[in-house]
Amino acid sequence: MSQELTLDGLAVPLRVLRLLAVDFGHLPAPDVDVSPVYPGRLGLRFHDGLADFETWRTALGITPDDVTYREQSGDTSVLHASVDYAGAMLELTGFGDLPAPAPVGTAA
Repeated sequence: MSQELTLDGLAVPLRVLRLLAVDFGHLPAPDVDVSPVYPGRLGLRFHDGLADFETWRTALGITPDDVTYREQSGDTSVLHASVDYAGAMLELTGFGDLPAPAPVGTAA
């Protein structure tokens, strides 16, 4: 049987979360993910459009070239970026609505 991870095992991402709260407390609040499955990772997710993702990306100095884009379920755009931040892998994920397609037969 493997040894169970203790809360001390999550100290790095929790410390990074504390640093982010101090340094970027004025930025929009994300959904936060810390998990014993990935004890060195801190996830920040933004579900109310992509503007909050972009605000955080810019604040953290992540270049647009380091952002990946994909579409989910045909109606959601997803932006993702990760960066090593104070010893933790910090992952940003933003979700936004895809624009509605133009009706057939209309000019672009």
